[in-house]
Amino acid sequence: MIYRAMGIMSGSSLDGLDMVCVQLEEQQRKWQMEVLAAECMPFDGDWADRLQRATELSAKDHALLDADFGHYIGQQANAFIAKHDLHYKIALISSHGHTSFHLPPHATVQLGHVALGGQGAPIVPMGEKLLWNSFPLLLNIGGIANLSVRLGEQYLAYDVCPANRVLNMLALKTGKSYDEGGKIASSGSILPDLLATLNQLPYYGAPYPKSLANDFGTDVVFPMLEVGGWKVEDLLRTYVEHIAVQVAKAVEQHAHDLDAQPVMMITGGGAFNDFLVGRIRSLLEPMRVSVEVPDADIVNYKEAIIMALLGVLRWREEPTVMASVTGASRDSVGGAVWRSQV
Repeated sequence: MIYRAMGIMSGSSLDGLDMVCVQLEEQQRKWQMEVLAAECMPFDGDWADRLQRATELSAKDHALLDADFGHYIGQQANAFIAKHDLHYKIALISSHGHTSFHLPPHATVQLGHVALGGQGAPIVPMGEKLLWNSFPLLLNIGGIANLSVRLGEQYLAYDVCPANRVLNMLALKTGKSYDEGGKIASSGSILPDLLATLNQLPYYGAPYPKSLANDFGTDVVFPMLEVGGWKVEDLLRTYVEHIAVQVAKAVEQHAHDLDAQPVMMITGGGAFNDFLVGRIRSLLEPMRVSVEVPDADIVNYKEAIIMALLGVLRWREEPTVMASVTGASRDSVGGAVWRSQV
């Protein structure tokens, strides 16, 4: 069975809407995919600011923002379809929306009450299982770094630590929106006491399944970086090391259960941070874990591709969320379907 679907993802880094048109083919329960068109549509006007401030709104204003953002996503989807000549060529559109509140295990918005318990996140491992099953380890470095682990037929996944959101906030202090290739970080020195303090945060000792809200990075971690009057390059260097250390510690938990010489695929914007990827690679070498960065379409749009697949699975009324990664009471079919009247 062949489907052409569109996936839309708005991540915690607030750089825009990732949009992808993908052809998905299922034969004998095995899935293959081909990216037909992909683009990050930067947020127009003050959308990034409105989304960042969503947690400060009253219930009424949050509901209005929800409606406004839905219309905005629709407008951007139409623009993407027109730009790439996709009229009448897409069977369905799957949108993740944007997470404004994530309060595990009680609730996550955009989805509302977490009826089956657990964290309500992450949801991408189902797509990773079906599309990239050859990798026992998958690391996505976005606003938050998250790790998926395949142990035979069992899947585990959880958030590791805040990542690009914090790095980008530090880079802004130099007048740049991000540290390209990690060049600024590579020029700095590690601040040992700060690194030790970061690594001792209670979240890192908590068992999985577990997930992070965006404000852990912005309201807990980032203030810890501002109190010492340190140089930005030293802060970036220290925080890169913090991410690499936490990724290595997460992998180490599972190393004895993995096949010999496993490969970890790295995606997300952080995969373009050569210095960060290099530090992760160095810390994983003693565990005989190697690192692979795929082509740019997968790096940039893996989560949007998965959103398209999850939309197809929802249409087929097949599970989209695995209980083993969220801690829910059972696997579930997530999302809602709206049929076009056109």
